[in-house]
Amino acid sequence: MSFVSLMLDTDVTYLKGIGPRKAAALSEHNVATCLDLLQYYPRRYLDRTTVATIRSVRANAEAATVIGTVRVRDIVRRGRRPRLEVIIEDADGERLKGVWFHGLEWIARTLRIGDRVAFYAKVQRYGGMKSMTHPDFDNLDADGPALDTGRILALYRGSMKLQRAGVTSRTLRRTLYELFRTRGTELSDNLPDWIREDHQLLDGRVALRAIHFPRSHGELEQARHRLKFEEFFFLQLMLALNRQHLRKREGTLLSGPGETYRRFLEEVLPFSLTRGQEGALAAVLADTASGLQMNRLIQGDVGCGKTVVAVAALLLAVDNGYQGAFMAPTEILAEQHYGNLRRYFEPLSVETRLLVGKQRKSQRQKILADVAEGRAQVVVGTHAVIQEGVAFRNLAMAVVDEQHRFGVLQRAGLYAKGSRVHMLLMTATPIPRSLALTVYGDLDVTAIRELPAGRKTVRTRLCNERQWPDMMALLRRELEAGHQAYVVYPLVEGSGKVDLKDAESGLASLRKEFPDFAVELVHGRMRRSEKEAVMERFKLGQVAVLVATTVIEVGVDVPLATVMVIEHAERFGLSQLHQLRGRVGRGPDQSYCVLMADYRRTREADQRLMAMLQTTDGFEISERDMKLRGAGDIIGTRQSGLPDFKIADIVEDQDILQAARKAATDLVRRDGALRAPEHASLRRFYRDHYSKGEGSFFRIG
Repeated sequence: MSFVSLMLDTDVTYLKGIGPRKAAALSEHNVATCLDLLQYYPRRYLDRTTVATIRSVRANAEAATVIGTVRVRDIVRRGRRPRLEVIIEDADGERLKGVWFHGLEWIARTLRIGDRVAFYAKVQRYGGMKSMTHPDFDNLDADGPALDTGRILALYRGSMKLQRAGVTSRTLRRTLYELFRTRGTELSDNLPDWIREDHQLLDGRVALRAIHFPRSHGELEQARHRLKFEEFFFLQLMLALNRQHLRKREGTLLSGPGETYRRFLEEVLPFSLTRGQEGALAAVLADTASGLQMNRLIQGDVGCGKTVVAVAALLLAVDNGYQGAFMAPTEILAEQHYGNLRRYFEPLSVETRLLVGKQRKSQRQKILADVAEGRAQVVVGTHAVIQEGVAFRNLAMAVVDEQHRFGVLQRAGLYAKGSRVHMLLMTATPIPRSLALTVYGDLDVTAIRELPAGRKTVRTRLCNERQWPDMMALLRRELEAGHQAYVVYPLVEGSGKVDLKDAESGLASLRKEFPDFAVELVHGRMRRSEKEAVMERFKLGQVAVLVATTVIEVGVDVPLATVMVIEHAERFGLSQLHQLRGRVGRGPDQSYCVLMADYRRTREADQRLMAMLQTTDGFEISERDMKLRGAGDIIGTRQSGLPDFKIADIVEDQDILQAARKAATDLVRRDGALRAPEHASLRRFYRDHYSKGEGSFFRIG
């Protein structure tokens, strides 16, 4: 480890002014080392660059900084509690009194008669003299810098524990000042000169000092820009190195589509491809003909036709004499995909097998033999597909549906089932482009934005309790026409703590309302087998109304379901509402989404509901959702494996993100191993702080 890294990794306990008690309090804010402290960025700033005369400051106006000489210093013990009074006099002979009720002895020792001092607070007037209560102060004649006067002051996040340990913004400023003074020369800039010049960035060492001790508002803005860029840059470098690693891996060479692929598109598929589907397939053909491994994500709304692209990709492998695998997150989804794929594959004489956990041992062994000997050309299943004992003869194409439900290790398990497997990932949860660059930055991303021709837009209505009869009439009309409906509740059962309708009460009410129709309940507390049995009955049309919690957010394809009622819609997130709406409109009939909302709702809830009325485009929904909630709530950093951003914001800083991504891509193209002498500091910092963990794609030598 380098000398610089040793300095950055120094425990804050050993810094001047900290010690064990303060260090323990800081650790709860994830501050354990000097680097953590340097990156404990201020939450806001106080401008004290202007010094006023005592005569010019007005009582009860804004706080001000004044400078004068201590003329009187007295601890007054009369009254209910003692107080320290310090009177200062400025160059014009005007006087002002500072009053403290806490820390009297310490402040009295700090502010001696004759010292030149600065006070900062709001001015009041008592008994004819201007005064300040508990002003911040600097002794300008004392040893050491005046850190609270004539400056833009950094203010840091606090907590009760920090306060009790004596860690204030003033403490942190003095500790950081001392750190820069004594060890600042040990810092190095993590970015090479050419990246700084290309992107007109402040030197990293200057930026770190300026974020804590800015000399001007202009310098502060430059520092913020530089540190945001660096935060994005190292994440994008990690993703670019992974992308480089993946793109160097050989993939099975697929020479192009054959007869089965052609017949699927021209004879079996009952509709023409959309432009988005054509573009996605062109990308798949180019990837698989390159000789390198494909790692492509197809993202698009429910119903945009991602499955058709997956089927064509699997047939591409079959035409070239290889096997394909299709992995879904649940057994019911795997069975649904299996049924859909069989309808496409049977006219083409393509052998398909389903592999899920609940199969009988004898049935499973036969399927495993078919897979191992190559009789099964396509295997559909859950994570059972990657379990030990499943051996493919020659797997070349793996499709993963709802990829965000699978971890990196599970995808790696699919890679291991063949020697040079191509990976096609799919998600029906569109996310904003800026977030896609971060979350899926190591993958090639294709978006399908259009819906197939003839697909009707789901009509969305916002209703309140008074319009319940209208909603019941709509429901009855659709049920009598042979259609089905979902009614979704935020709670499984009633609670005395919140005044919300619940699914169990809803079940009883709907059974009473529709005695001639089958109404059943599904929720997350049920055993998986029970849930899947109810969902299967709904899918087969044996259940007319499915009362549910959000367990059906990502669910089965039920073309006859034409109504989605969401009770207490104001309680659901925007993307969640959109996903629920995507459960209907899967067939040729007009479908409806009814948002039942309480009139007592927040402004943000109103914005979510209005967005649902204004658009059905999942990409636009995702952009609005990110602006409302922020990126961290849309895809948590713990879930995605990404680091927390300390100063950058994906929503607000998209231009900086794009620039940082370009810089990282340029660097990897120029020096993929980070071996050049001018990249030594960058390499060190990346190795020590980003490239951790055995077997990580992100490691460098």
